[in-house]
Amino acid sequence: MKILGICCSPRPGGNTEILLKEALDSAEKAGAEVEFETIAGKKIQGCEGCDACAKTNLCKINDDMQILYPKLLNANGIIFGSPIYAWSVTSQAKAIIDRTFCLKRGRVLRDKVGGVVLVTKRVGHVAAFNVFSGFFTANRMILSGCAMAFGFEKGEVRNDTQGMAEARSLGRAVVKYMKVQIGLNQNR
Repeated sequence: MKILGICCSPRPGGNTEILLKEALDSAEKAGAEVEFETIAGKKIQGCEGCDACAKTNLCKINDDMQILYPKLLNANGIIFGSPIYAWSVTSQAKAIIDRTFCLKRGRVLRDKVGGVVLVTKRVGHVAAFNVFSGFFTANRMILSGCAMAFGFEKGEVRNDTQGMAEARSLGRAVVKYMKVQIGLNQNR
C-alpha cells in the first residue's frame, strides 16, 4: 500500500508542505508506505491540448511531470496539497491535473484513493476542493476526504490544531479506503 503526497505549493517548507506531511505521517503510522513529492523548484508546464497522447497515452512534453507519471501509476493512494491562490488551487496544481489527461483514456488512476489538504487564509477552499473533487471523479478515483487549515506565514498552520488533526484523520482515512479497495480487487 503506497501513498503519494504531492505538494503543489511553489513555496518549499511552507504551510501546505507541513499539513501534507502531517497527513502522510499519519498514513505511515497506519501501515502505508508513503512518498512525498513537491513541485517547488520543478518545471511543469500546462497541457498544450495537442492530443498527441490520444495515440500513445503518453504526454509529449518533456519536463518534470515525467517524474510524477510513474509515481502516480505506482501509488494506491494520492494526497494532493495546495495553498489557496486567487480563490482556487495553485497554477502548478492545475498544470498537474491537466497533464494527467494522457492517463485518463486508459483509466489507470481508476479505483485509486484520493485525498486533499488545503491551506487558506480566508476564502477559496470550496473552489479548490471542487477542482480536486472533479479530478478524482473524472478519473473514477475514490475520494476519502479533505483537510483544511488556516495559515499564511510559514509554520502558522501548526497553530491550527483542528486543521492538523483533520490532516492526521485524512491520512488514516486514505489507508482505510485503500485496504478496502485492495481487498475488493483481490476478490474479483
